[in-house]
Amino acid sequence: QVQLVESGGGLVQAGGSLRLSCAASGIIFSINVMGWYRQAPGKQRELVARITSAGGTNYADSVKGRFTISRDNAKNTVYLQMNSLKPEDTAVYYCNLDPSRVSHWGQGTQVTVSS
Repeated sequence: QVQLVESGGGLVQAGGSLRLSCAASGIIFSINVMGWYRQAPGKQRELVARITSAGGTNYADSVKGRFTISRDNAKNTVYLQMNSLKPEDTAVYYCNLDPSRVSHWGQGTQVTVSS
């Protein structure tokens, strides 16, 4: 049974930073492409960052230069370092494989950026 558990969200002022973590179990973590997604109120869920098994990364234009995705295969964990946060980054953040699997969505972690 696959389980993805996100943590690290919170309330932060614009310009601040947060580091999200996602602990995975039930999958061979090291071989999978992992992604961080977010869903803002009234909007579709979107992929904001992805990391391959070899450590290659890609980012949505809206977060490029501000967010950094990384992974620790020994800990089955993927991270998202978010700097220079903006109010438009407010959303529930989720991790999943890329492409995502419907059955793998967790509860997510809420990130709220105040202006």
